[in-house]
Amino acid sequence: MKLQENVGPIDRIARIVLGIGLVTLALGGSVAGPFVAVVWLVAAIALVTGLIGFCPLYFLLGISTAGNRFEFKRTLLGR
Repeated sequence: MKLQENVGPIDRIARIVLGIGLVTLALGGSVAGPFVAVVWLVAAIALVTGLIGFCPLYFLLGISTAGNRFEFKRTLLGR
């Protein structure tokens, strides 16, 4: 099964930068306690979706930033 790219280049760069920033915060000790796990999870999601160009939440909501313009399509959750 091939995942159709639904994350555009600017969105991908933003996700990768966010992921790297969150990893830096977690490794630097700026986040403590149970929030460390949340930061690592958000960082992992941002990095993976930025690197592969597919976001499952965008897919469910019918959103795509991969084209020339922002698109909203009908999906399982749409009418």
